[in-house]
Amino acid sequence: MAKIVFKNQTGNCPELFPVSIFDKIPENHPVRLIDSVVNSLDISNILKKYKGGGTSAYRSRMMIKVLFYSYLSNVYSCRKIAKALQENIHFMFISGNSAPDFRTININL
Repeated sequence: MAKIVFKNQTGNCPELFPVSIFDKIPENHPVRLIDSVVNSLDISNILKKYKGGGTSAYRSRMMIKVLFYSYLSNVYSCRKIAKALQENIHFMFISGNSAPDFRTININL
């Protein structure tokens, strides 16, 4: 009988310089295109609508990116978007690791 050899699992070993998970997203991935396009948009009219006061708000540009990428990915449910922001590397990238809950996302629709 042949000896079984398993691959090393490095997930439990700390690293001096941890790898950025966002480096795993290819340069030609649609999430990077959306990030670039929304960064170049003039959203001054949207920002004028903010009244201020109350608690701090999520950045408008980030919310636009999340909605654009969600629709591109055929994710329309606010709850599914909120879940993806916590579990999906592409959603984490586009939101800058922000994770608005489903109620906040729903207000922006």
